[in-house]
Amino acid sequence: MTTQTFHLPWQGTMAGFRRFSVAEYHKLIEIGILTEDDNLELLEGYLVHKMSRNPPHDATLQLIQATLPQLLPAGWCLRMQSAITVGGSEPEPDGAIVRGDARTYSSRHPGAADIGLVIEVADTTLAGDRADKGRIYARADITFYWIVNLVDRQVEVYTIPSGPIVSPAYAQRQDFRMGADVALMLDGIAAASIAVRDLLP
Repeated sequence: MTTQTFHLPWQGTMAGFRRFSVAEYHKLIEIGILTEDDNLELLEGYLVHKMSRNPPHDATLQLIQATLPQLLPAGWCLRMQSAITVGGSEPEPDGAIVRGDARTYSSRHPGAADIGLVIEVADTTLAGDRADKGRIYARADITFYWIVNLVDRQVEVYTIPSGPIVSPAYAQRQDFRMGADVALMLDGIAAASIAVRDLLP
């Protein structure tokens, strides 16, 4: 797979910008400086506005939520648009399959070791989900990353993360279009086979 590096506002050293640690980010939330109304997530140390959603995006979220939970083996659950803590970032992926149940993360967010799969739904955010979110998840060594790509109407499956190197990336990408099935892999075992048409509106 060919990888491209994009430099967006939260990357590198920029005059007037300050990086926050995950602990500092949590403190800003705890003391009420940041609230859920601020619509922010912590990406590579920077507070970044989350994109607004549109009807196709929200419909896809509903399809994911209707399809995946019934296919998960015992010991795994689906979280939707909830934070995960990975290195210096605390993104809120559209979906994440994590170990445990609804009560497991009442006192902390899932970390990389808890995560079997992260999912982003992409239309206007496609370039950023491929390059920037992909870099964050690959750095955290998350084994499987899916982009439900509404632009090209396909599911992109990213595997073989580099881990924390200078330019993190996934080494492999496979695209699954309408008519194909995508294997849901958890702990190296095929837990289910999911039709692409069940994930796209």
